[in-house]
Amino acid sequence: MSINATLIIQMIVFAILVWFTMRFVWPPITAALDERAKKIAEGLSAADRAKADLAAANKRVEAQLSAARDDAAKRLADAERLAQQMVEEAKGRASEEGAKIIAAAKAEAEQEAVKAREVLRAQVAGLAVKGAEQILKREVNASVHAELLGRLKAEL
Repeated sequence: MSINATLIIQMIVFAILVWFTMRFVWPPITAALDERAKKIAEGLSAADRAKADLAAANKRVEAQLSAARDDAAKRLADAERLAQQMVEEAKGRASEEGAKIIAAAKAEAEQEAVKAREVLRAQVAGLAVKGAEQILKREVNASVHAELLGRLKAEL
């Protein structure tokens, strides 16, 4: 065989190999590669969606934390305001109670002073009667002297 015949036969065999490869081998390989590319693309899009979901979840968490902090600050401020109000009310009640106690003590002291004056008047009247009796031992008219002592007692 000559070199030309060998070359032609090799070309025919190569052409058959190329046809066989294009017909039976290449379609499954390209299908597998396309499927693999599709899975990779789906994985990348899923990763992008997961990143977006994570970012959204982080934003929601930050918003909730901020709301919780604000709520806690408001509650703390309300509690402090309520405590201050309670302290002020207690001070007010204490000063009112103190004023009542002072007024009651003054009234009681005034009553005691009035009682002491009455007792003192009665004692002075008794002493005046005894003194007058001793001075006027012989002439004592009880009704006249009682009237005089009553007027003296009213004047004191």
